[in-house]
Amino acid sequence: MNKNWQNCTSHTEFKMVAFLKYPEIQLVIFIGVILMYLLCILGNVIIIVLVCLVSKLHTPMYFFLCNLSVLDIAYVSVILPKLLIITITGDPSISHSGCLSQLFLYVFCVGTEFFLLTTMAYDRYVAICIPLNYILIMKKKICFLLTFFSWHFGALNALMYTILISKLPLSNSHEINHFFCHMMSVLKLSCTDSTYVSVLIAVDGIILGSFSMFFIFTSYMYIISTILKIRTSSGRQKAFSRCSSHLTIVLLFCLTSLSLNIKAESEHSQEQDKVLSMIYIAVVPMLNPLVYSLRNKDILRALRNII
Repeated sequence: MNKNWQNCTSHTEFKMVAFLKYPEIQLVIFIGVILMYLLCILGNVIIIVLVCLVSKLHTPMYFFLCNLSVLDIAYVSVILPKLLIITITGDPSISHSGCLSQLFLYVFCVGTEFFLLTTMAYDRYVAICIPLNYILIMKKKICFLLTFFSWHFGALNALMYTILISKLPLSNSHEINHFFCHMMSVLKLSCTDSTYVSVLIAVDGIILGSFSMFFIFTSYMYIISTILKIRTSSGRQKAFSRCSSHLTIVLLFCLTSLSLNIKAESEHSQEQDKVLSMIYIAVVPMLNPLVYSLRNKDILRALRNII
């Protein structure tokens, strides 16, 4: 134990390896990341503007979608600009406070997105399964409360991890083998036993993920059952179109999240984590507005009217 403590030090900055191990493709990485970042920002800003300007989109479904778009913009802006700076300058340094801030904001965005997607699933369930009571159930006050709790639970969850990790003494090694301050990558630098934090992350992830997935897929079981009872094919198609965009986003987000968290450790595990994280952090938020634009007639109609 004494040796471990002797190897501990207080860091003023960390160095993120990112993709610097592959100098021959740095330009390709930079162009790919900046394109995904700009497309994500542009697509989500368009959705926010449309929801704010078009009165027909002032409904609970689009209110939640607007929150999701704001969250996706924050999500990519937390990580991708720093990755772009590292890639183009070759300077991998990040301050200790900057690393903890990035860690907090990343966990906050992921947790809040799970809560928001769960809330959106409940909204679709009420709209399709009990449409006559939709206006009574999904009042403005209820919508505001649901989003309020989604954002605040996400913040409290992230704050817990940030405080725990900030109190861990770190080893002399200050190299993070990732392109952002991922919790597990930072924990590997701890010079004391951090098993309890790793267990907490796993348990919290399982509880949070399982609760959200169970609630979302239970909602969609009832939704699909209700849709199949509709007699006309046009009625079934109309009902399914009202929730297909959300279901697509849920599958994109949850499947990439699960593949990242349940993947077995291996010799090349860290490099695989980087690729999966890139899909999880950059590709999915970029696809979200695209999915809603292509699969949602209200959004397309509003966009045509604005243009």
